[in-house]
Amino acid sequence: MRLVLLDATYELFRSYFGAPPRTAPDGRQVGAVAGIAASTLALLREQEPLAIAAATDTVVHSFRNELYAGYKTDAGVPEDLLAQFPLAEDALEALGVTVWRMREFEADDGMASGVARFADEADQVILASPDKDLAQCVDGDHVVMLDRRKDFSTNSDV
Repeated sequence: MRLVLLDATYELFRSYFGAPPRTAPDGRQVGAVAGIAASTLALLREQEPLAIAAATDTVVHSFRNELYAGYKTDAGVPEDLLAQFPLAEDALEALGVTVWRMREFEADDGMASGVARFADEADQVILASPDKDLAQCVDGDHVVMLDRRKDFSTNSDV
């Protein structure tokens, strides 16, 4: 079984800042939602996983903020982007993606937990994220990182 774990927060930010804005008939901004849906469909076609889960960290505030006052927050994140998180999560679920809505942890924490929980059950786990923090999870060709923006895959041999 091939399992894909998607950094949906990264994909949503990438879609928001990298694609033209789109507006729904009710006036809400939905460009990032359309972008992440299209990107996820392409990922499903490319990787043909048996299972896929996506992690989001909607509030962009974690336990790390309690440990270090200078840790990143959602300050400066556009409101219309934050408003698209629930819509994107719903869109991913409509595509058959299991969504892990992280509240006190970040998306990469959820993905690393997914590796710890499911790696023994999968032939391969693909971490679809450029987040280098996830490199500690890489294990040969069994757990690999995929940076789709750079069309680059990393295993522990690199």
